[in-house]
Amino acid sequence: MDSCQLLCEFQVQPHVPKNFIWPKEYLEDAHEELQAPIVDLDGFLKGNNEATKNASKLINEACLNHGFFQVINHGIDMNLIAKAYDEMDTIFKLSLDRKMSVYKEHGSMWGYSGGHAHRFSSKLPWKETFSFPYYHVNNALKPVVTNYFKSTLGDDFEQAGMTFEKYCKAMKELAMKLTELLAISLGVNDPLHYRELFEEGCSIMRCNNYPCCQQPSLVLGTGPHCDPTSITLLHQDQVGGLQVFVDNKWNTVRPLPNALVVNIGDTFMALSNGRYKSCLHRAVVNKHKERRSLAFFLCPKDDKVVRPPKDIISSDGTKHYPDFTWSDLLEFTQNHYRADESTLSNFTNWLLSSKPQI
Repeated sequence: MDSCQLLCEFQVQPHVPKNFIWPKEYLEDAHEELQAPIVDLDGFLKGNNEATKNASKLINEACLNHGFFQVINHGIDMNLIAKAYDEMDTIFKLSLDRKMSVYKEHGSMWGYSGGHAHRFSSKLPWKETFSFPYYHVNNALKPVVTNYFKSTLGDDFEQAGMTFEKYCKAMKELAMKLTELLAISLGVNDPLHYRELFEEGCSIMRCNNYPCCQQPSLVLGTGPHCDPTSITLLHQDQVGGLQVFVDNKWNTVRPLPNALVVNIGDTFMALSNGRYKSCLHRAVVNKHKERRSLAFFLCPKDDKVVRPPKDIISSDGTKHYPDFTWSDLLEFTQNHYRADESTLSNFTNWLLSSKPQI
């Protein structure tokens, strides 16, 4: 019996399968709430200079410390978010056979996964995911997400594809605005500096479902890791479960119904020359309620060189990471390394030993 079937069938069983059990050192409880600022984007999005200054200050303080903050008045229609959850629920309620028909193939990032068994054999996450790409196409007659849903799940999922097309478009637009705010917060002379990296990039959209577990103290919905991507925009439901490792302890991130959680990934940590932190985080599961979340990962165009702006390097006096491309880091995390708190440093060592410098 594979882990996808185990995950589906053991949700109501009293004992967790061995390959889903995590060692005790990973399972320390969180007792405090993360002090992550709630940033009101309304004034910034309307071009108000004072509001932009205040928002960038809050973001700077958070990113120098742990890289997590929440945003409100972000311009994303909450009805659209609700529709995305409804469509996600429909996907995860499909039969196992139907979900397995769109199972992630080895080396692919797209499709369904139950427990990430396509990549790992132990310390499996207690979750199922459905991931798909989003990228800009000049020809509006070629909707990327809608076509992906129709080609994988069938014509009856065209509406779901259209909903997620709108969702991803809104998230990409917000993420691009956040790159401007991050540039301002870093003191970069040109607030639009980072846009060129991401405008033509292929971003990752991931739907997460964390089923109930009868022994939640033995498992993790997502193991401790840092996101290798640039910026993550997450909407989590009200069940809660996201935790961040700060000051040598786990801290909870309180769900806010109208907020998005934003966190810095390894790629943007390199783009900030190490100033901003890509922080270790995880997800825990619940005995009585399933948990759901929608994660949008902003990624650079594959062949764009990742390096900090010249004014940051000049101010810092040195460059802390070698130049690389997103395709380099993606190859490392997909084929050579399971993402954790040391991904960026280990990737740097791998890059320097295996590839000529750009």
